[in-house]
Amino acid sequence: MSIEQVRALIADDMHAVDDAIRRNLFSDVVLVRQIAEYIINSGGKRLRPSLVLLTAGAFGYQGPHHFDLAAVVEFIHTATLLHDDVVDESDLRRGRQTANHLFGNAASVLVGDFLYSRAFQMMVQVGSMRIQEVLADATNVIAEGEVLQLMNIHNADVAEGDYMQVIKFKTAKLFEAATRLGAILGGATAEQEAAIAEYGMLLGTAFQIVDDVLDYEGDAEEIGKNLGDDLAEGKPTLPLIYTMLNGKADQAALVRRAIEQGGREEFQTILQAVRDCGALEYAHARAKAVAEEAAAKLTVLAPSQYKDALLELASFAVKRRS
Repeated sequence: MSIEQVRALIADDMHAVDDAIRRNLFSDVVLVRQIAEYIINSGGKRLRPSLVLLTAGAFGYQGPHHFDLAAVVEFIHTATLLHDDVVDESDLRRGRQTANHLFGNAASVLVGDFLYSRAFQMMVQVGSMRIQEVLADATNVIAEGEVLQLMNIHNADVAEGDYMQVIKFKTAKLFEAATRLGAILGGATAEQEAAIAEYGMLLGTAFQIVDDVLDYEGDAEEIGKNLGDDLAEGKPTLPLIYTMLNGKADQAALVRRAIEQGGREEFQTILQAVRDCGALEYAHARAKAVAEEAAAKLTVLAPSQYKDALLELASFAVKRRS
């Protein structure tokens, strides 16, 4: 199954999710609507809501709640983007100006809060304490991940394990929650729910590693952000961590200095160092291994188009170019 076939499989369901998003974005406060609609409609792969739909389908769910919960997951993700861009002082996302660049930091933070609270209003309406628990826990862990990442900024001594922990909390936790929601709705056994949640966690991890690699080998127009943004912000991502450990002494020192000081003045030199020491190949191999581990978790599912789609997403997470 190709990624285009995956999208076609859930196209009608995704239209229903879009309807739920539009319906729940409404606010009497005009600025809330403007910013929320701007960020929601600015593109993106909608991977997280897709995971809710696909896992619910894989477990044979027939009810209406997966549409609203997919919208909830997208709202939580969007809220984190609004807050992230303020913290990172970003001015470009998905090839467009960030909301904070257009509307200001204060408005972006407050509208992010609105999306969080609206998401919780929606999940309460589903009427499942288990689902509320999953999403409440996920939101809390994501916030911890944001703080962990903030603590690592300009810290050149971050180890690979520390980097992976940030990914697990900040990015992969919402992937895990999305898959777990579909399993709960579909009446999965405890064993199936645990396996599909691990699939989500591993998929999100592979996805983020590749995201970090693209900061050094992607195309700015394709990935929708400036190359070297992570370096400019002083983020010690896997390609940089590997280069400091395995590059030549002068290369390692240059990377360390760049992380500690931030900025992209020496980006081209650092880019060459990252490429020369095999850091990108190493990071790709790590992502591929994690994605294969994710795919192996899907043995708990019966054969179906939805299972095939979930397998394709594991492959797509690694081979994507944006």
